[in-house]
Amino acid sequence: MTQTPTAHTPAQGQSRAHFTVPAKHPMVTVLGSGDSLLRVIEKAFPAADIHVRGNEISAVGDAGEVALVQRLFDEMMLVLRTGQPMTEDAVERSIAMLRASENGTGDGEETPAEVLTQNILSSRGRTIRPKTLNQKRYVDAIDKHTVVFGIGPAGTGKTYLAMAKAVQALQSKQVNRIILTRPAVEAGERLGFLPGTLYEKIDPYLRPLYDALHDMLDPDSIPRLMAAGTIEVAPLAYMRGRTLNDAFIILDEAQNTSPEQMKMFLTRLGFDSKIVITGDVTQVDLPSGTKSGLRQVQDILEGLDDVHFSRLTSQDVVRHKLVGRIVDAYEKYDSLNGTENGAHTGARDKRK
Repeated sequence: MTQTPTAHTPAQGQSRAHFTVPAKHPMVTVLGSGDSLLRVIEKAFPAADIHVRGNEISAVGDAGEVALVQRLFDEMMLVLRTGQPMTEDAVERSIAMLRASENGTGDGEETPAEVLTQNILSSRGRTIRPKTLNQKRYVDAIDKHTVVFGIGPAGTGKTYLAMAKAVQALQSKQVNRIILTRPAVEAGERLGFLPGTLYEKIDPYLRPLYDALHDMLDPDSIPRLMAAGTIEVAPLAYMRGRTLNDAFIILDEAQNTSPEQMKMFLTRLGFDSKIVITGDVTQVDLPSGTKSGLRQVQDILEGLDDVHFSRLTSQDVVRHKLVGRIVDAYEKYDSLNGTENGAHTGARDKRK
């Protein structure tokens, strides 16, 4: 895409950008079905007048906005060249990354194309990739560090991306086994009152980990891998007293560990192993008065060599768009009412 000042209004700082879509890329891949992608772009750049004729796209308007439109179409073409389709969500996230870079609020040189085309794992016709800049940095941190904490609200891909990296490490023989664990702490319930055997009581708390595995591996192979001990899914209490070598270990829902449990888990680390710990400090289900090990460990290990904290935000939520707004609304409520990260504070209502 080439950008030139408009001849008729140069004093107003307006510019014209022109872009030709290569013939090998059908226009529907650039504009979206029923021009859905084009509508997203037009809504995001109200100060630019965007026109399409054949495979030619032009934008006229505010110089800064037109420059961003130019960069956006360049990034979209880089993504499309890899064979990956552009979606409305991908376009919106690309625009957000470009605006952050333009405004100086971004803290890195990664481009939208670099983020959106980084493949982690391909399974049964679908590829798992990061969708946001923070997700890419989280995935990169897992490659670079032995212990990584993924901290952020629901729906930011903390556990799912860690699971994908674990399966990737197993398939590439970087590790010999995957160990997935969670504390068996319930939101408002007690295990002892649930029917069934101990396994049947614990199983629902581990089910999300099984679900993610089924997305990433042939379901028929999972029982065989578990029977061989190549994949182990167990409650956190089962980790005590063990040393875990040659393993990719994931602790999920880590906000529900006590400080003692967190220390116990971290000291299970053996040779040639990697640990990823995920959690959301705004959703702690521990009994009132019990401190979250995930909150405390940030004060203890921050800055320690080979330990990395990746912090994701509502901007990294990859579920329904409303989830991100819900997360922001709760944070605003906590700020106004003096509650601490959504932790249980009883029935007190501090509003006057």
